[in-house]
Amino acid sequence: MDKTSLIGLILGLIAVFVGMVLKGVAITSLINPAAIVIIIVGTIGAVTIAFPTNEIKKVPTLFRVIFKEQQLKSNAEIISMFSTWADLARKEGLLALETKLDEIQDPFLKNGMTLAIDGKDTDYVREVLTEEIEAMEERHRLGASIFTQAGTYAPTLGVLGAVVGLIAALADMSDIDKLGHAISSAFVATLLGIFTGYVLWHPFANKLKRKSQQEVKQRELMIEGILSILEGEAPREIETKLSSYLPVVERRKFLEEGVAGEET
Repeated sequence: MDKTSLIGLILGLIAVFVGMVLKGVAITSLINPAAIVIIIVGTIGAVTIAFPTNEIKKVPTLFRVIFKEQQLKSNAEIISMFSTWADLARKEGLLALETKLDEIQDPFLKNGMTLAIDGKDTDYVREVLTEEIEAMEERHRLGASIFTQAGTYAPTLGVLGAVVGLIAALADMSDIDKLGHAISSAFVATLLGIFTGYVLWHPFANKLKRKSQQEVKQRELMIEGILSILEGEAPREIETKLSSYLPVVERRKFLEEGVAGEET
């Protein structure tokens, strides 16, 4: 479970409900079937129109990505792995790495190492793996755009819901008390539209984009590691070069531990 997604969702709900209570608004006023239908069903309808069927079918998977913790190895662990492989390749040749292929769980890394072991040149390996990253980025971009569009439609539908509510309220102005309640209910749609748009859909889209960026960055690190082994670079050189993918503090610690390991 991705704790930040869950915590953020809970905090968003608390902000609205507690804020309503502090403002003296009854929570029960949110129970407005008409507003819920206009915002939720309307947003789903708009998104369904905007995207083809094969992309809409991916929405359940996208929700799993949002609320599931990303299963990525740490970059420091990957760099250490490349350092070990580089040492083995320099001592016994690239073909010696063939025994390590079965240990690799990541399909992207496994494919890249297979290309390297098969003797493909660096330009070819970089081109193939870069194209794979670009294809992945495009898939991820399309997934995030579904929620981005939902976040765009929902607030506008909230305004539409408020207008519909006001039309109903102003149709009968004989009872002032009833009129005030009707106008208040009309703006529930606006509240729901803004809430779902800016507390749910837009943040969901951003979460997908950030997870995609992290995955892309790690795959770029893998490309550099594979090419470094292919070019016969020394393990320490690989560690120094790839450590640029680490945050400054983590990079310093990683390199210091590497030097300490060599000294012992």
